[in-house]
Order: sequence, then structure tokens, then C-alpha cells
Amino acid sequence: QVQLVESGGGLVQAGGSLRLSCAASGRTFSTNPMGWFRQAPGQEREFVAGIDWNGSITYYSDSVKGRFTISRDNAKNTIYLQMNSLKSEDTAVYYCAASRQSFSILGTENNYWGQGTQVTVSS
Repeated sequence: QVQLVESGGGLVQAGGSLRLSCAASGRTFSTNPMGWFRQAPGQEREFVAGIDWNGSITYYSDSVKGRFTISRDNAKNTIYLQMNSLKSEDTAVYYCAASRQSFSILGTENNYWGQGTQVTVSS
């Protein structure tokens, strides 16, 4: 059974930092792109950051570019999201995603999903 378990969310003041982790189990994702999405109350889930299978390519939404950094450790089957200079508009539930397809581009379909972790940024 495949599981993606996020951790590291919480409450932080604007301008602060958090580091999210997503640990995968049940299969290896060392050849699959992975990434992060988020969903704020009353809004649709949106893409935040993605990383290719070996970490050589990363991509971000314009709203987080320059503030967030995605990385992965395939030996641990884990990805991370370092979030700096947090803003109130970053408040959302953050979801980890892993593509079911190897050597592909992370999209919104055909993924495994985690249960989400809450990030709240107070202004």
C-alpha cells in the first residue's frame, strides 16, 4: 500500500520559515517526479513546486519562486519543501504528490497524494 505522509506544518509569523517533509512508503519513487500542491479555504488546489526524478530539474509557481525550495533524497524516499519569507497568503493545506509514471512531468492527474499538512502564517 502506497502512502505519502507529510509533516512539518504549523503556525508561523509572517516572514518566518518552515520546512515540510513528505515520506513515501509502499514503493520507491526514485524514478518519478514529485512535488507539492496547496489548497486554501474556498479555493481550488494549486501547484506549488515540482522536482524531477533525480532532483536535477525543479520548477515553481510564480507566487513562491525565490522563497520556496524543493529537494529530494531518493535514499530516504522523501521530498522536502523549504519555505522562507512566508506570507499570510501562503496559508493553506499543503499536499505532497508523486506521479504514478516514471520519468514524466508532474501534473495534477495520475498522482498519489498525501493527506496534507496545515500551514498557517499569521500577519
